[in-house]
Amino acid sequence: MKNPTKAELSRARVLVVGDAMLDRYWYGAVDRISPEAPVPVVKVSREEERIGAAANVAYNITTLGAQASLLGVVGDDEPGRRLEAMLRGTGIGTHLKLDPGLRTTVKLRVIGRHQQLLRMDFESEPDHEALASQAQAFADLAPVHDAVLFSDYGKGGLAHIGAMIEQARADAKPVLIDPKGSDYSRYAGATVITPNRSELQQVVGAWRGDSELRDKAQQLRESLSIDALLVTLGEDGMTMFDAHGEAHVQAQAREVFDVTGAGDTVIATLAALIAAGLSPRDAMPLANKAAGIVVGKFGTATVSYEELFA
Repeated sequence: MKNPTKAELSRARVLVVGDAMLDRYWYGAVDRISPEAPVPVVKVSREEERIGAAANVAYNITTLGAQASLLGVVGDDEPGRRLEAMLRGTGIGTHLKLDPGLRTTVKLRVIGRHQQLLRMDFESEPDHEALASQAQAFADLAPVHDAVLFSDYGKGGLAHIGAMIEQARADAKPVLIDPKGSDYSRYAGATVITPNRSELQQVVGAWRGDSELRDKAQQLRESLSIDALLVTLGEDGMTMFDAHGEAHVQAQAREVFDVTGAGDTVIATLAALIAAGLSPRDAMPLANKAAGIVVGKFGTATVSYEELFA
């Protein structure tokens, strides 16, 4: 099938469900070692905030030119309010459920001399009530979208994912999942899941050579009734395993500057194109191209329609 036009893509609607986070960056100069301990002293000169995790996936979809809605749970705290305000400024349909007992996930990265010196994570797990209200909102939102994307960062925001997949499939919506952890049974029935090499190894164990990878991937896919398993292999590109066999594309990065968020870009591009009518196989080379563009940028970055179809 031919690539969607900008107008066709602008009509595609993707519902992103998952763990939203706030990414904070503190940049500074490192001129000395602390007299208190053998650590660098960073004199912070600049602070930056970006939307991260599932929120970054949604942002990738809108940057590409499709429509995204985000459903997630955040805390009733300063980072949660900041995240909501930033999301509203991006044009993402924002459906954040507030959990007063939750600490909104923040990843704080301290950068000195153009490299990450330290990352601090602030997080906790949402309660049952907030997750139940999220499941109710999902029932209303899923039917008015063209595809559903679950962005699992293992922070507890997808406790009801099984029921949500079932409902989306009953509504004939393609379901894409960026998975986490060693138990993929919770993703049964999905359209596409996109583990990277090390994530897949956690589930099926290590493999020797392509034929063993093929056997393990197809076995996993069939056992979970998943249409397609897309394994991202970093500098080795990506391979999709489906009922027709497998398809492989080589990595396209010209210069790798930062791999942060490349997985977000892959699944966001895939979801936007599938929502616009492409098959997973037709969408894969474009998702691969998007990853090649984004690793040439610093931090959690995105790709535009013009860049992708240039």
